[in-house]
Formats: sequence, structure tokens, C-alpha cells
Amino acid sequence: MTPLLALVVPCYNEAERLQPGAFREFLASHDGVRLIFVDDGSRDGTFALQERIRADAPGRVSILRMPSNRGKGEAVRLGILEGIRSGAGIVGFWDADLATPLDAVDDFLAIAARRPDLEILIGSRVRLMGRDIRRQHGRHYLGRVFATAVSVSLDLPVYDTQCGAKLFRVTGEMASVFERPFHSPWIFDVEALARYLALPVGPGERPRESRIYEVAVRQWHHVPGSKLRWFDYIRSFFELGFIHRRYRRRPAPRGRGC
Repeated sequence: MTPLLALVVPCYNEAERLQPGAFREFLASHDGVRLIFVDDGSRDGTFALQERIRADAPGRVSILRMPSNRGKGEAVRLGILEGIRSGAGIVGFWDADLATPLDAVDDFLAIAARRPDLEILIGSRVRLMGRDIRRQHGRHYLGRVFATAVSVSLDLPVYDTQCGAKLFRVTGEMASVFERPFHSPWIFDVEALARYLALPVGPGERPRESRIYEVAVRQWHHVPGSKLRWFDYIRSFFELGFIHRRYRRRPAPRGRGC
């Protein structure tokens, strides 16, 4: 059966955080979903856990095993390309620690069904009344500074680019976003958005930014064991500068109608 959604789960030494039961329950209640685990050169028991999940759901789970660690960006990129090849109408990725629970996928898919004009849906960790968002204070404040820098760099009013829950509607243009390896292994999310925004817009087509939608997730809990360290935040600002220089959008010439 051609999946409605191919969901990529990048993993690097996730044996302590991977939850086979949660993935099994998710597959049992979502017939149109295929999971693609990408084992990014793990050296612990991650692959064995992925094999258990695959054995419990024959034909619903794929595993891409990379011989060495190449970074989250490359793991996601290769998984997304595999999802596109599967014929899925929507592809995406979800962090293996399930800081964003899998039931949030339903919220994303409901919005995608109501809004066929949307091509990118990104999770956003906004601490609103009625939401259960638990982030470490230091990471939250560093994240807010970085998110503001991204918003200015991309000229995009985005609140949160780094939440590990994103879906993409499959089109030829979207496939081109993932054709080449990303420059950054950490802020590949930002680079993917920059590549998308830099794609040409045909006459009469809506602006790219209007096809991106932020989904305020209902729940997000920090899970200990993140591979991200404080110096990665510093490096990310340098990588953001590279992305800005390479993909920045230039204003359309005056006098050309829209």
C-alpha cells in the first residue's frame, strides 16, 4: 500500500531513549503511515531496537543503516529521499526521543488535509495556556536568540525552526530541496527553509512564505541525552551566516507585476 505519510526518525546512539512501544502503538493506529529509521552510525543497541520495531510491523518499517556517523542533517535528508521514493504524498521527520509525542502527527495531518496549499508544516514550541511545553531555561533563551536571528536572516516571521517535528508535501520542487547534502549538520532545518524560499515562483503563484505553516504543538518535554552542546549554538550562528549569504532572497525588480 502506498503510504499517505513516510515519517523519518533519525537515530544516533538512541538505545536509552528510543521507545519501541510508542512506535508500535502509533503504527497500529495509523494504517497510512510508514516509518523510516535512519541509524546514523550508532555504536550502542539502537539498531537492535529498530529491528524489533520492524519485526513487529512487517512492511511498515524501513531501516537505513549508515556505516559511520554523518550528522543528523544527512540522516534526515537520506530518509526524506527514501520517503519520496516510496510514493508517499507527505514526508517528514520526527525526533527519536519523542519530545513531541507521536499523537501530534494527527494535528499536522489534519491541517495538511484542510489546507492543500501548504507545503511545509513545522512544529513550534510556544508556551501558551493549555499547552504543556517544558524546556530547560538556558536552552530556551539561547533558542529564542537564535530563532530571532533566523527570522531576520530568512526574512521570515518564524518562531521556532528547531523543533524536531516537520512535514513536507511531496512535489518535484520539494524533492529538489533535499537533492544535495546540507552544509550544516545541526541547523539543516534552517537551510532546508532557505533552499525552499529561494526556489523560483511562477507567474500568479503564491509567495513561498505563505505555503509554510507553524503548528503550535500541544506538548513538548525536554528529554535528557541530547547530542547538542553549548558550543554547537555558537557554531550555529556561523553556519547561519553562511546560509544567509548563499540563499538570501533578492527583491524582485521594480515594474514587474505580480
